[in-house]
Amino acid sequence: MRRRVLQATVAAVVVAVVLLGFPLAFLGAQLVRQNEMRGLEARATSAARAVDFRIDQGAELTDRMLEPYAGGDGDLTATVLVRTPDDRVFRTGPALTGRLIDVQVTTANGANVQLYVSWWDVFWRSAQVILLVAAAAVVAFAAGIAMAIWQANRLAAPLVYLAASAEQLGSGQVRPHLGPSGVEEIDLVAAELARSADRMAGRLAAERQFASDASHQLRTPLTALSMRLEEIKATAGEQSVRDEARISLEQVERLVTVVDDLLSASRRANGGTTEAVLLADVVHQQQEEWAPTYAAAGRRLVIEVDPGTQVLATPGALAQVLATLIENSLKHGAGVTTVRTRTGIPAGTVVIEVADEGAGVPDDLAPRIFDREVTSGSGTGLGLSLARDLASADGGRLELAQRRPAVFALFLSSVPDSLRPDVVLPRGAAVSSRGGRRDR
Repeated sequence: MRRRVLQATVAAVVVAVVLLGFPLAFLGAQLVRQNEMRGLEARATSAARAVDFRIDQGAELTDRMLEPYAGGDGDLTATVLVRTPDDRVFRTGPALTGRLIDVQVTTANGANVQLYVSWWDVFWRSAQVILLVAAAAVVAFAAGIAMAIWQANRLAAPLVYLAASAEQLGSGQVRPHLGPSGVEEIDLVAAELARSADRMAGRLAAERQFASDASHQLRTPLTALSMRLEEIKATAGEQSVRDEARISLEQVERLVTVVDDLLSASRRANGGTTEAVLLADVVHQQQEEWAPTYAAAGRRLVIEVDPGTQVLATPGALAQVLATLIENSLKHGAGVTTVRTRTGIPAGTVVIEVADEGAGVPDDLAPRIFDREVTSGSGTGLGLSLARDLASADGGRLELAQRRPAVFALFLSSVPDSLRPDVVLPRGAAVSSRGGRRDR
């Protein structure tokens, strides 16, 4: 992509220079030559008028009177030669040799006025125009290459990020993070990719939820059936009945194995274990677990979470990350520990912050806080590293948002409203389980 943009831009500059620069240089040189020749003719005509005037007035002709027509003030230096009808010769200007260009004018009194200039002087004036056009062509080449490099980077970089985001989406990242590139077409593709990611995440969450429900619904009757068959096998008096019960029990166990294998294969094919999780349930579960420990330490654990917020995550992994952050605040922080949520950037992101009122993270430790075996206390230094890996596995990220006081931020993808079951599913008939009444 980058090379093609460079080649196209350089080719366009070359075509512009060839089609415009060369004719411009040729026409410019010809125009300069014609201007110089018209200037010589005008000077020769002026000199002829001056000679006629002096002859008519009976004034004396001298070489000094011809000096204004010999050049100067930007005009080409010329040799002026005047021959009168009585064969008198007057001359001024340098003695020029070599290839010359001359202009002759005959006056009304029969005097002959000649101006000579060097052919090389006229050529150099024309060549200056050609050199100027060549310099402009070089500048155009440089500007074109610089613009091509800038444009290639501007177009190629968003496409590289777009490809990387598509790869992340294919590997199980449910929400690729893409910023605006400034290129309308690329931004449209990125927006569509984000919408596809949302739809895929919703479908995966629905499939995993269905798999979980199917697993639960199938295991319960299969377990009951297995227990019933074992009871029949143990209490039956006839051998044939016991044999049939044993065969049926083997088939049920085989069916349970098949169900487990199918569910496992479905999870592997879906590329992860993330699902729609009600964040308040996980956070309050951690509050119940850690509140007594905080109370024993003379501290408080405060929860400020929107009860309706849903995120795409693995429930167990999310609980482990929150437990690690809460425990880290208990060990290394002070004061009140607050778990709160806010809307992140880009849209569709939920940020879970765990903050306390302690001294914060030391400056020398902050850049390495998530490295393995890095700790400010007596711990192993693996907790935050494992928490970051768990967050990344669910398509999120864990960062140290603020050093003093310490604030850790967990970024997760929210469940779009267009994919939430209570929004997507149409409102239909509600069937009461107590009787035949049906409300519409």
